[in-house]
Amino acid sequence: MSAWWPSRHLGWIPVATVILLRHARSTANGSGVLAGRTPGVSLCEKGQAQAIGLVDRLKGIPIDAVVASPMDRCQQTIAPLLADRGLTAVTDPQLAEVDYGSWTNRAIKDLLDEPLWKVVQQHPSAAVFPEGEGLAAVQARAVAAVRAHDARVTAEFGPRAVWLACSHGDVIKAVLADALGVHLDGFQRIVVDPASVSVVQYTETRPFVLRSNDNGGDLSGVVPPPEHQPSSSDAVVGGGAGTV
Repeated sequence: MSAWWPSRHLGWIPVATVILLRHARSTANGSGVLAGRTPGVSLCEKGQAQAIGLVDRLKGIPIDAVVASPMDRCQQTIAPLLADRGLTAVTDPQLAEVDYGSWTNRAIKDLLDEPLWKVVQQHPSAAVFPEGEGLAAVQARAVAAVRAHDARVTAEFGPRAVWLACSHGDVIKAVLADALGVHLDGFQRIVVDPASVSVVQYTETRPFVLRSNDNGGDLSGVVPPPEHQPSSSDAVVGGGAGTV
C-alpha cells in the first residue's frame, strides 16, 4: 500500500487509522420519516444481515478498539463484530445522531416546504434545527470526539493501530468534510450509505481520506504498513502506487 506515515525523526507524531462505519439499514431508513434520536429504532432484516456480514468483510483487518454512538441501531450494528473479536465498545454520545429537535419523527415530505429545508440543503453551516442542534455544532462535537479517540488509541496501541467508530450518516459526512478540508456547506455532496465504511488517517499536518462510502471493496489496503517502511506525512505526488 502506498501509505505515508508521520516520521519520528522529523518530530511528527504517528497516529492510528479510523474506520468510520455508518450503522446498518434501520427500520427508519426508507420510511420517509426523520427518526433522529427517537429511542427504539432498530435494524431491519436487511440491516441485521449487513451487521453479520461486517464480520467477514473486516476479517483480516486488525481492530484494536471500537467506539459507537449510543443509539440502538449503532449498538446492534457492531454487536456481531464485537462478539467475533471479543471486544468491548466504548459508547460516546458525541457520536450520536443529530438532534433534529421538533423535526424528529416528522415526515420528510412535510419538511420540504419548511424554509429551513433549503438552508439545510444549500447552507448547512447556518442550519439550526428548531429545539435541536445546529449542523456546525454537530461537526464540532464529532470531529473533536474522533480526534480525541484517535489520539487515545494511538497512545494505547501504537501508530499502527486500527480502530472503528460507528455513527450516523450526517455525522460521518461532517467528519469527512473536515478531513477533506471541505467547508461544511459542501458536506451534502458527500454520500454515506448504511453499513458503508470510510477510512481516515490523521497526521499532525493533515488527514488522509483512504476510503469514502465503501460498500464492499477490499479493505486490506487500509492496514498500516510495517514499521520499518519509510514514512512521511507528505502527500504522494502523482497519486502513488496504490495497494501493493
